[in-house]
Amino acid sequence: MLRAVFLLVCAYALIEACEIKQTPINFDESRVELTKKYIKSSYNLDVEDIKIIPKIIIIHHTGIDDFNTSLSWFIEPKLLNNRPYIAMAGNVNVSAHFMVEQDGTVHQLMPDNIMARHVIGLNYNSIGIENVGGADFKDNLTLAQLEANVRLINHLKKKYDTIEYVAGHYEYRCFEKNALWLEMNENYRTVKRDPSERFMRDLRKNIKGFKEAPCD
Repeated sequence: MLRAVFLLVCAYALIEACEIKQTPINFDESRVELTKKYIKSSYNLDVEDIKIIPKIIIIHHTGIDDFNTSLSWFIEPKLLNNRPYIAMAGNVNVSAHFMVEQDGTVHQLMPDNIMARHVIGLNYNSIGIENVGGADFKDNLTLAQLEANVRLINHLKKKYDTIEYVAGHYEYRCFEKNALWLEMNENYRTVKRDPSERFMRDLRKNIKGFKEAPCD
C-alpha cells in the first residue's frame, strides 16, 4: 500500500516530466490506405482520414522480453504472412501508439490521434500502450514500467479530456455491449491475457478519474 501511495504522489508531481522518445514506425500512405480498408471492413465506416477521438487507453504487453524484437513486429505497414487469423480481418499491420521498455523508457511509435491496430473492436477510439515483456505469459513487467505507464496515462488524460476508460487488453470483450464497440464480424475474437491482472491492479491504484472496463 505504501508503494502504491508513493507512486501516486510521484506520478502527479512528475506529470510534466513525462519524457517520450520519438521512435516512429513506418506509417506511410500505404498503411493509411490499409487502415481505411480495415475501418470499412471491420466497422462499416467510410472515412476520409484515420484520425480518432480517444475514449479508451488499452494496456498491453508484447509477449517478447526484448525492445528491438518487439518493435520489429510493428515497423512495416503490411501484416506479416505468419498471422493468418489476424489477416482475415485485414492486411494492415498491428501497431500501437506507445511502447514502454522494462527500464521505463517510453517510446512514441506513431501519432496518438490516428488509428492503430492493437485491439479488436476498439481501435477507432483507443490509444494503445505496449509494455515490453510477458514472454511465455510470465508476469515480469517492472516497477519502472508501472511508474512510466502512470505518468503516460496522466499525460494523455491531460491532453485528451475525452478519455474515459483505462483497460487491460484481456478485458477488451467487456466492451462488446458498449457503444464504443464497433467490430461487425461476430466470429473475429482472440483470447488475450495481457498484461497481467496484477499489473492492472497496481496501475489502477495509481490513477484517478478513469472508468474500468464494463465487465459483468
